[in-house]
Amino acid sequence: MSFLNEILPETAEAFGKMRNSIFKDGYLDLKTKELIAVVSSVLMRCQFCVDAHSKRAIAAGATKEEIAEAISIAMFVAAGSQIGWTNVYAENIYDKIFENGKEKEDCCCCKD
Repeated sequence: MSFLNEILPETAEAFGKMRNSIFKDGYLDLKTKELIAVVSSVLMRCQFCVDAHSKRAIAAGATKEEIAEAISIAMFVAAGSQIGWTNVYAENIYDKIFENGKEKEDCCCCKD
C-alpha cells in the first residue's frame, strides 16, 4: 500500500488501524479470524490476500488441513450461490424462463 501511504496517508493509517483492531484475539481467536480472512479472500478472488492471510493463519497456528477445510467451505458457498440465486423472485427463475404459452417479453439486451 505504499502508494496510499504517499498519496493518502490518513486513509492508509485508518486502514492499518482497522486491521489492527480486527486481527487480534477477541471473541474469536486470531487463528479463526485469519481462516475467515483466507475464505473471504478466496471468494473475493484476491490471490495476494489468500497468500498473505494463509501465511498469517499458519503463523497463528493453523494447519494446512484447516486452511484446506476452510477453503472447501468457500467452495461450497460459491457453488450453492449459483443454485440459490435462481430463486430470487419467490419462484425459480427457470420456471419463469421456460413457462409455456407466455408471450416473449422484450428486454434491454434481446430487442430485435
